[in-house]
Amino acid sequence: MIRLAIALIFLAGSLAAQEAEPPMDYERLGKILFALDPEAQPLGPGFQLTISDVPVLVVTDVSTDRMRAMVAIRSADELSKEELYRMMQANFDTALDARYAIANGTVWAAFIHPLSTLEKDQLISGLAQTINIAVTYGTSYTGGAIQFGGGDSDGLQRQLIEELLKKGEEI
Repeated sequence: MIRLAIALIFLAGSLAAQEAEPPMDYERLGKILFALDPEAQPLGPGFQLTISDVPVLVVTDVSTDRMRAMVAIRSADELSKEELYRMMQANFDTALDARYAIANGTVWAAFIHPLSTLEKDQLISGLAQTINIAVTYGTSYTGGAIQFGGGDSDGLQRQLIEELLKKGEEI
């Protein structure tokens, strides 16, 4: 029985290695983003694109092996204590892989991940979640996927994630 379990673990590991995606880099990232928005534009070390009528900025930093997808939401200048509190609640349970952040006087929706280990479906899901938390700012504050649970938020908005994953199937 133990030998069978070890053999199955080895077989599963071998199959997973055969199906592994190549490391993400700037070129591969660009191909995926152009599949999602054929009118995307390279912009320095990143790209500017529009998904579901929402402008998205994707920035890479090869030297630190990072990528960041961002959507500007609003000025942070007059952010109320209640709004900040609600964003932090969402960061705990409904924003999932995307996050609310504040930088340079702006409230952002952001998805941040190591570049080389980023898989295609992670990127697509992260982009959709980032757009969803930007669009649902002020209402449900959700990334659109299921809730992690244990928090104060509720509600689902999965449609954009499913649409983008379908577009990404052909890549």
